[in-house]
Amino acid sequence: MALTTRSRCTLHGADGERLVGFGNAHSVGRRRRDAPQDHRHRLRNIRLYEYRDAATLLADFWETVDAVLRERGMIP
Repeated sequence: MALTTRSRCTLHGADGERLVGFGNAHSVGRRRRDAPQDHRHRLRNIRLYEYRDAATLLADFWETVDAVLRERGMIP
């Protein structure tokens, strides 16, 4: 299963920098066009993401948001 076309969840900092993002709007690496393009942005890193369902996507998104905000000292 893949995210629906051009799906995404994002968190941007006050300066507009993308801190966290899950989506499929562009390919990652050297994947075939017909292969799933689901991926995760975490700060400046982009990695493939295996989409399972909407509930898991949201849980993974918020878990990553909390981790990034903790690393940046924005939440305890």
